[in-house]
Formats: sequence, structure tokens, C-alpha cells
Amino acid sequence: MEQVRQELDRLLRERGSGYAAISRMLGRNPSYIQQFIKRGSPKTLEPEDRRMLASFLGVDEHVLGGPEKSDNDGMVEIPILDVQASAGFGAIAASENAYTRFGFDERWLRALTPAKSASLSIVRVLGDSMEPTLSDGDEVLVDASDHGSRLRDGIYVLRTDDVLAVKRIAIKPGARQITVASDNPAYPTWNDMDRSEVHVVGRVIWFGRAL
Repeated sequence: MEQVRQELDRLLRERGSGYAAISRMLGRNPSYIQQFIKRGSPKTLEPEDRRMLASFLGVDEHVLGGPEKSDNDGMVEIPILDVQASAGFGAIAASENAYTRFGFDERWLRALTPAKSASLSIVRVLGDSMEPTLSDGDEVLVDASDHGSRLRDGIYVLRTDDVLAVKRIAIKPGARQITVASDNPAYPTWNDMDRSEVHVVGRVIWFGRAL
């Protein structure tokens, strides 16, 4: 478990994520992750905490002390999180626990994205600010490993404090500024924002819709 704590510490430092911020993301007290890494308390991560951290960091759960993945007959299970990414003015992310999972054929998924399954999750869209591209109730597949230096024009899930939103990002050529916009012109656009001011959760790479 010492190796797990060291690896988690390394991954968090690489991502520039503070202990307190990650602890709050897990719904824990601000010292939770620091105590786990520095003091070994708790001895192991709770399964749901481990799953969320693995998804956030884009690694397999066994890297954080979880079991090795078993053969699922060519199906990859992606968690559907108990949150909504607002296509409006923002949805409060009170809980990010998986309430169910959706299975994708492994070959189909690999044709869609090279991302590891641990970095993928599904969230529901709330609101109409991304109409006509995304509608209220759509389910979007989010790659939590696709941001930072990989950031490019596209649709992303963003976080501001405890609020999640799904918006379109456009990179300003030759600068660190980006535009955060809604596809629905009835909603505002934020121009010339510094990248450091925007917390990108991950890129939307697929969506599903009920007819």
C-alpha cells in the first residue's frame, strides 16, 4: 500500500491537484487525502473513492490499490455518474457516485477513443444552452484525461467550485486565451479567458439520446 500512496502522490503532483481540493471532490474532509498519503490513514481507499480518483486521474483502479480487471466478454463498463452537467447556468455537483454502468463493446470503444476506460464516465446534460448540439437529458461520454496540454476546440465539461457545466471551448490562436460559449445564442459567451481560470473536467467525445 505504500507504493499506492507514493503513486497517488506523484499523479496528483503531475496534475497540479492539491490534497484538499481532491478530498472535497470525493466529498471528504479537506485533510482526507493528505492523511492517506502521509500517515497511511485510512489504510486503503474506499472503493468508491478509489473509482472516482482513478477516473479523475485517468488510471486503472489497480494502480490505486484496486483489484485487477477481469474478462468481461469484450465489454467495457463505463460508470454513469450521479451528477448532471448543466447546459444552462450550472448544476450543483452534490454527488459524483456511480449509480449504474453502461457497457460498450471494447472494439467499438477503442475505435472511438484511445483513452483508458478508467478515465471515462457518463453524465447527463441538464438544460438547453447547448441546443441544437446537445439536448436536455442527453447522456455524454466524458474523457477525464483529455484536457490540459491536449485542450483544443471542442465540447467540454467544466467545473466552477461545485458547479458543473457543459460548454464549447475555442482556442485563441497564438495565445493562452480561450472562449467558453454555448451553442444556443440565447446564452452568454465568455471571451478571452485565461486557461488557468477554467477547470476542465474532461472532453465530451460521444453522446446518447432517447427518442
